Amino acid sequence: MTLAGALIFAAFALLLAGLSRFSWFVKFRAPLLLAASVLAVYWLQPALPIRGLDFWLPTLTLAIAVWGWMLTAGRPQTGASAWRQSLPTLLLVIGLVLGVALTRYLSAAGVITAARPPQTLQVMIFVAASALLLFLISRIRPRPLAWLWIATGEIILLFAVLKLPSLTTLTAGGLRLLTGQDAGLAGAFDIRWLGFSYIAFRLIHTLRDRQSGRLPDVTLQEYLIYLIFFPTLVAGPIDRIERFVKDLRNTAPAQASQVGEGMKRFVTGMFKKFVLADLLAMVSLSAQNAAQIHGAGWMWLSVYAFTLQIFLDFSGYTDIAIGTGQFMGFTLPENFHSPYLKPNLTQFWNNWHITLTTWFRSYFFNPLTRAMRSAKRPVPVIWVILIGQLATMVLIGMWHGMTWNFIAWGAWHGIGLFANNRWSEWQKRRNAGIEALRTPGRLGSAVSTFATFNFVALGWVWFALPTIPLSLSVFSRLFGGAG
Repeated sequence: MTLAGALIFAAFALLLAGLSRFSWFVKFRAPLLLAASVLAVYWLQPALPIRGLDFWLPTLTLAIAVWGWMLTAGRPQTGASAWRQSLPTLLLVIGLVLGVALTRYLSAAGVITAARPPQTLQVMIFVAASALLLFLISRIRPRPLAWLWIATGEIILLFAVLKLPSLTTLTAGGLRLLTGQDAGLAGAFDIRWLGFSYIAFRLIHTLRDRQSGRLPDVTLQEYLIYLIFFPTLVAGPIDRIERFVKDLRNTAPAQASQVGEGMKRFVTGMFKKFVLADLLAMVSLSAQNAAQIHGAGWMWLSVYAFTLQIFLDFSGYTDIAIGTGQFMGFTLPENFHSPYLKPNLTQFWNNWHITLTTWFRSYFFNPLTRAMRSAKRPVPVIWVILIGQLATMVLIGMWHGMTWNFIAWGAWHGIGLFANNRWSEWQKRRNAGIEALRTPGRLGSAVSTFATFNFVALGWVWFALPTIPLSLSVFSRLFGGAG
């Protein structure tokens, strides 16, 4: 998101906050939020070298979102009833899609999309085919659990296509052929689907919770706003639908104190992201800087600069999203609680990207460890801990990208968490019954916080650089080697 984009989102949110003071505005609030979020999906999508893809990816986002609701809708809203109740929302979304497509006649370049939209007839055919497919899905009664598993698998497969460079390049080549472009020029950066990672997490959350019977019944309009809520498209946080819908259904105008707190968070986030993080980016560790720095001191400086930059950048985005949400009466979940000031790695991960780690804990780590413990031949506890933590952190690394450097970053933290767990257990056994030794003093806390911070900072070397050899070279230079 650019500086201008953040300001436009905030201005729109403040406009809604002002209009919410009027009783007649209540029935327009949700449709306006949906319309703004739909348009944001198109507007934020970056320009891509494949012709028309900056239009088709947002359109596919909307189709998948409606499809997700059809699969998870509660029993009272299935079949023809679902279509009747959802018709106004469907018509609004279709109208917005066609409206964006018609902007091709306003300019030779993109107006809402990054480039000029494709031919209107193509868009109409896609919309009609999607509506037919969704209608057929809605007629499946009762909806078997197998469909929910299939849908979850398809989302994971699509995610793999977007994150695995070889698959992304292969897909890009096929799309280039369809559009009459040179497939030989295909690359992994040809397909950048803005916001899909976070939308995929929300989709899987609703699919899995429908399987377990925990998902509340929501309307299509509520489901779509939850999936593509415009303040959270770029960098989250990953909210839960039951919490989000409570805010959405609360039509009381935002209190002055809430708007004031939102303004404070928004300004703080803008300063973090567009001032501090962007300044640090000039000296932070990167492939280009790593090739030019040879002294250990300057290399440590670049590593620490990246450590601060990624926190300020990411937490700044979160502050902007939370502040923008507060303008409209939404209390989005926190994502960061001073993670670099925590005395051990477990506490760091309990306070860094909280909604992501909570998601993985709920939908991967806990089911995996329960399965290992409840197997016919239960896995020893120590192996449950090692496999669970290592697999979870490697998956989090692969969420950022299915490349060896991200896998190494995940493994670094997985092994670190396991070591921290074993150290904590050893201390508990050794200090059993000695209260004074259980609670570390200020010096002990300072030392453990310093050690944790540096472990995390060194881990960012894997994250910031594109290849394992370059990362190993940087580690060598950090500790006085030639690299």
